[in-house]
Amino acid sequence: MTAARILAAVLLLAAAPVHGQVPQAWQPRPGAPAFDLNRYQADQHRYEMDRLRAQADQRETAARLHETETRLNRLRIEAARQPEPVLPPPYRALRSPEEERALRLSAEERRRISSAGVGQIDAWLDRQPD
Repeated sequence: MTAARILAAVLLLAAAPVHGQVPQAWQPRPGAPAFDLNRYQADQHRYEMDRLRAQADQRETAARLHETETRLNRLRIEAARQPEPVLPPPYRALRSPEEERALRLSAEERRRISSAGVGQIDAWLDRQPD
């Protein structure tokens, strides 16, 4: 039993120097962890940005594809549509000579009244300055 205690004591004393020989990780400041948690954060951000850019490119490509398909579908629908019939111009209504004369006289009266008002304005614009 004594030999076992001596052997355990020798092992404990020998293990202490071996533990001291293990290279310690560099610590930027005392008490800080030996490894940097944020070391790969920039790479993670870059990978995420690349993923988001690729996703945006895929969405843009899909939008262009849908736009092209929509345009083609619209052209197909317009091509399949029946053309509108060409209507001949409507004929002028037939009037009696008395109706024609009454319309002509009323149009002449309207022209005379409107030209009388314009003549007053023209006379006022052409007046001599004081």
